[in-house]
Amino acid sequence: MYSRVIVRCALAAGLVAAAPAPQQYGSSSDSGSGTGESTGFSTAYLPGYSDADASFVNPSPTVGPVASTFGPDSQIPAVSTAPPSGTIPNIDLSAPPRRSSDVTGATSHGPFSGSATTTGAANGPATLAASVGTLPPNPTATYYNTDGAPQNPLPAPYTPNGGLGTNGSQPRYMVNSDFDFESITLGLYQEWIELDLFNNGLAIFSDEDFYEAGLTAEHRALIQFMATQETGHATLLTNMLGETAPPQCTYNYPFTTVREWLDFNQVLTRWGESGVWGFINHLDSREVGQLLAQSIATEARQQMSFRQMSGLFPMPVWFETGIPQSWAWTYLAPYISTCPENTTRLAWQNFPALHVVNNPNINRFSPNDTADYEVTGNRTSDPGISTIPSDESCQNVNATGYGCEPGVTHNKTEPLSFPGREVIFEWENPGLSVGPNSSYVTSTSAGDPKYVAWVAQLNLTYTPLTITGPNRGSTFQPAGEVYQGDPAVNGTMFVALTDEYLDLSPFNLSMINPHVRALGIYQAG
Repeated sequence: MYSRVIVRCALAAGLVAAAPAPQQYGSSSDSGSGTGESTGFSTAYLPGYSDADASFVNPSPTVGPVASTFGPDSQIPAVSTAPPSGTIPNIDLSAPPRRSSDVTGATSHGPFSGSATTTGAANGPATLAASVGTLPPNPTATYYNTDGAPQNPLPAPYTPNGGLGTNGSQPRYMVNSDFDFESITLGLYQEWIELDLFNNGLAIFSDEDFYEAGLTAEHRALIQFMATQETGHATLLTNMLGETAPPQCTYNYPFTTVREWLDFNQVLTRWGESGVWGFINHLDSREVGQLLAQSIATEARQQMSFRQMSGLFPMPVWFETGIPQSWAWTYLAPYISTCPENTTRLAWQNFPALHVVNNPNINRFSPNDTADYEVTGNRTSDPGISTIPSDESCQNVNATGYGCEPGVTHNKTEPLSFPGREVIFEWENPGLSVGPNSSYVTSTSAGDPKYVAWVAQLNLTYTPLTITGPNRGSTFQPAGEVYQGDPAVNGTMFVALTDEYLDLSPFNLSMINPHVRALGIYQAG
């Protein structure tokens, strides 16, 4: 075992030890042993939080029969109203139409069969350099406040000096550069697959299938609402792109059960959200970034909901990760079968796939028992197989710390992963056809891989890669923290093989792309 890992994080660089044994991030066996006082509050869970007596007394619980008769509704003051409609001179009062209806109509799914008529990423008139060079810090980025008071005159009352888009200019909610266009187009590809994916599971699985996975009609209604949210997101991004915005495509999914569908949903929405956090603050159009943030905040809630329905801890990290656009496109493209003729193509890179051979299976009560390649297929984001023997499954297990029924939260007595765990990788060679109509080609400019880059939260952590065979190697999960008490490697996160390590942080992570040999997904927690 390597005795050390190389860490390059957003806030510091250094060496940390890799623990050889499992560590529990949260134990389901923790229980308060203290006696509740008159307030009903115990500090057993917070031993360092002293003198916490509340200034109130808990009211006694209401005693009596529970409600059993409902309706008619109580009468309260109200008026009859409806959304605005019709027109007045030069103004349409009705709400803007959505690009897609709630239900997308007849669909087809499965792998692409045929020959691509166009191959490769979209190109501009010329490519000016092999990569973007590094520069020193921005010479104008020198502001520092030493006394806690405004340092410059206020442009108006209660308006501190500075900010972008704060000079009273009329907002223009349209992309404003090639960077903006390609980024938002990628986002629209993502919104379209989410719209179809959420509806697809609701359509192909029966009520009984959902019930066996612990999901009721109310859960299905929530997922249906999330699909409807995607019609709004797709419309928003379409409007910010204009007439060349791509339409919905057809898809090839990797699941055969409800639990596998839920697992794929939580992985797909993870890279979808992280892909936006990676570019949103680089957009030329601040107006587009504003609206995009208000939609991606919803996607964060969707990802958490799918984790809860999968029986996972809902939010095991302190910070969400941002990844470059080419990473998000690498994860997404293999699940798109075909797109209509003349669909706008993307300029982003498709990296070769990195497979985590022993990726923890969320369907096991003992993730350490996960077999090699215990996933539904051979794509990097394919979910763990749910049809394992019942005596090895966490489903229907009524034991705290071991079950994975849908719920607000679950703690794992045996965590999905732990610092010091050996992680085994296999990776593909470049030059493979992927994506819509098999018309994109994987590529890399990196040399032989030497490191595993763990991209999680605010941190970029490197560990040495041991080559064990052709396109095969291993490393050990690092034990670095973002801040004390926050293990950096957790949740659904991203791994890459690189030919060197670079000191990078969330705002300039895309500088790693020329050194990436392959990309994968790791189910750390």
